[in-house]
Amino acid sequence: MTVIIAGAGIAGLSLGLSLHQIGVPFRIYEAVQKIGPLGVGINLQPNAVRELFDLGLEDALDSIGVRTQSYGFHTKTGLEIWREPRGTWAGYYWPQFSVHRGRLQMLLHDTLVSRAGRDCIVTGHRATGFTTQGTGAVLHLAGPDGPTQAKGSVVIAADGIHSALRTQMYPGEGPPIWGGAILWRGTTRMAPFLGGADMALAGHDTQRIVTYPISAPDPDTGLATINWIAELRVDPAQGWRKEDWNRAAKLADFAPAFADWRFDWLDVPAMIAAATEVFEYPMVDRDPIPRWTNGAVTLMGDAAHPTYPVGSNGASQAIVDARQIAAMIRGHGQTPDALIAFESLIRPRMEKVILANRGSGPDAVLQMVEDRCGGTFDDVEDVIPRAELAAHADRYKALAGFGVETLNAQLPILPVV
Repeated sequence: MTVIIAGAGIAGLSLGLSLHQIGVPFRIYEAVQKIGPLGVGINLQPNAVRELFDLGLEDALDSIGVRTQSYGFHTKTGLEIWREPRGTWAGYYWPQFSVHRGRLQMLLHDTLVSRAGRDCIVTGHRATGFTTQGTGAVLHLAGPDGPTQAKGSVVIAADGIHSALRTQMYPGEGPPIWGGAILWRGTTRMAPFLGGADMALAGHDTQRIVTYPISAPDPDTGLATINWIAELRVDPAQGWRKEDWNRAAKLADFAPAFADWRFDWLDVPAMIAAATEVFEYPMVDRDPIPRWTNGAVTLMGDAAHPTYPVGSNGASQAIVDARQIAAMIRGHGQTPDALIAFESLIRPRMEKVILANRGSGPDAVLQMVEDRCGGTFDDVEDVIPRAELAAHADRYKALAGFGVETLNAQLPILPVV
């Protein structure tokens, strides 16, 4: 029997690689006709990097991304609130990577095709629903020649935040939830800042900038590709061209709000002005749901637990989901029991992460400092003790499943390639 996967994003491709690793037949169905490198920068936490290394992708990751050295929070005036080492610099056995999402997706795609053959991915087929059938399941698809089906032992929904399979399970759920935050995302070729491989957040709840390099500096020019996100929050009641989400953006819509954000380590207006392309996105998530599994069908990745991009763990958790599903299939067979075991392990924790990312994620310290001093101080210790900042950071890592000691002590989820 074959595992049927809906979606060839990071989640679905990681699952395909993991199933191929353990010798389980699978087939992925993807809506787009041609898979290409879309998106902007993302971060992969050490728990996900461990899994990609175990898939034999260490050298490939180094060729497309940057090993992130630190993660820092700053006020709207650029003052440092808290900075901590990341990845191996923080004591993990594995690094954190900053990488272009599209380049990661194409790495997973090309590796999977080289290992499992081109026929393992069927493009131009959009998932529309499912039915359970005896001990298996059927994925319903809209193909180029009309409706069609794919029968398998189990069906895994890796079709993202707008998952058709989740909609069938929860027909009254409605669209993703928008709380008023708008993200403008772009990349700029410029000199790296701070130590050269650092992730930085500056601002507070209603206005902030996030930036980090996603390429090594060019040896001739010294310039790297810097990924950045400018965020503003508006009253959600006023709306925001919702019909135009994920569109090319106009700098005039947001750049004036950052016109005076010139720090001694980063010139934000210059970075925005020099961007090659800028795209506008809503910051959306969904409420936790009481179950992901319906018979021989389950949800994974953003189809299961879409969350605000606050803790840099969306893509990371999708990769971990893939490895855990494969491990449960290895242990329980291609059965609903494997899917239930996966959900029982991951869903309770991800419910907490979704809710934490709405206000008590790692970036909550930005608003704490803004409330206490308006973003200016001589010594941050006078505003918020560093011990409090460290404790807050450690609580989130533990919640999200990548505390240093916990992760380092875990046995591999699957055998190493």
